[in-house]
Amino acid sequence: MSMKITSFGHSCVLVEVAGAAILFDPGNFSAGFEGLTGLDAILITHQHPDHADQARLPDLVAANPDAVRYADPQTAAILNADGSMGQWSVLGPGDTIGLGDLTVRGTGGRHAVIHPDIPVVDNTVYILDAPGRPAAFMHPGDSFYIPFERIDVLALPAAAPWMKLSESVDYLRGAAPRTAFPIHQAVQSDPGRAIHNSRIDEMKPDGTEFVIIEPGESREF
Repeated sequence: MSMKITSFGHSCVLVEVAGAAILFDPGNFSAGFEGLTGLDAILITHQHPDHADQARLPDLVAANPDAVRYADPQTAAILNADGSMGQWSVLGPGDTIGLGDLTVRGTGGRHAVIHPDIPVVDNTVYILDAPGRPAAFMHPGDSFYIPFERIDVLALPAAAPWMKLSESVDYLRGAAPRTAFPIHQAVQSDPGRAIHNSRIDEMKPDGTEFVIIEPGESREF
């Protein structure tokens, strides 16, 4: 079963598989998701604005009234308290929902540590199971959660103020997916991103393909 993934920059990706269109992490470092319609689900991993842009979420929700909306517990509470972004439900670790033939699983639970002085927030990791293709896709948000299963396509956190290149490489080696593509790179310059990605590609584990999806581009998996 084919899966199409479109990048809108940083951590915002649209995954189309098993007849469902799911948008992940429409944040303020991403662009182009504003005009999307026909979404079946909007999923947010955690509350930080580069993953949940509260300025643009109301219009996105209004343009996709039939899309189900899920987030980690803290983010759902924040968005529901605002009232302008529709009703959000919680999908946390151990929770599962069905979207037609697709299954969405929540796991993980906590954001990576930024600094000991900064509280660690909730972060739901999402895994998609398609018919005949279990663990077809995983979006970890800002976490280094290692799944207890082989992931087909991993959205790999590749750069952040709270991480080193070695941590991204070690996470990729620990998860060992069939394919990975980098996300969370809006904090890098273009030359820095190119160097960074080449190092990850050089040090990826055996059996893993590392690919790039540029913002605005799509790729079939």
